Amino acid sequence: MAHFWNSRRRPNVWKGIAAGTLGGLAASWVMSQFQTVWTKASEAAAGNSGKSNGRQPSEQEEDPTIKTAEGITRTFTGERLTRRQKQKAGPIVHFAFGAAMGGVYGAAAEFLPAVKSLSGAPYGAALFLGADEVALPVLGLTKKPLDYPASRHVYGLSSHFIYGLTLETVRRLIRDRL
Repeated sequence: MAHFWNSRRRPNVWKGIAAGTLGGLAASWVMSQFQTVWTKASEAAAGNSGKSNGRQPSEQEEDPTIKTAEGITRTFTGERLTRRQKQKAGPIVHFAFGAAMGGVYGAAAEFLPAVKSLSGAPYGAALFLGADEVALPVLGLTKKPLDYPASRHVYGLSSHFIYGLTLETVRRLIRDRL
């Protein structure tokens, strides 16, 4: 019965942002766990031959979250990050971006029911296209999409499907209680 009443509740952008932000944090964590499992499975399938699994940037190519953290640090302090700082800063950027995109999703979900369609998977796909395939290359944080193998795109899209599904599940659980 509670679900019936919650589905008729009045939209509240602040509650939507709060639920979405928490959902985005959880979804970022689940996405990271999924990526770890994917990487281990890819390495096992390749026989740990050290061949690229389409996931990780090459040794020469730094992760875009680390590049972003480095750029922010240089802008505000003029300093460069140490290797150890980069290891910490990359995940911080990942989680901050995931939380922010979750907040955007949560706000939109309050007023546009279509945003929640297919349990958030289309939002995850849109985030993949907008961030990974367009914004990161345009900002010079990654190479052009055609410079990567198809496996890297499948990995990215799959990761973002997981993000979207987790985001909507957690957002809905939290929002139903607010």
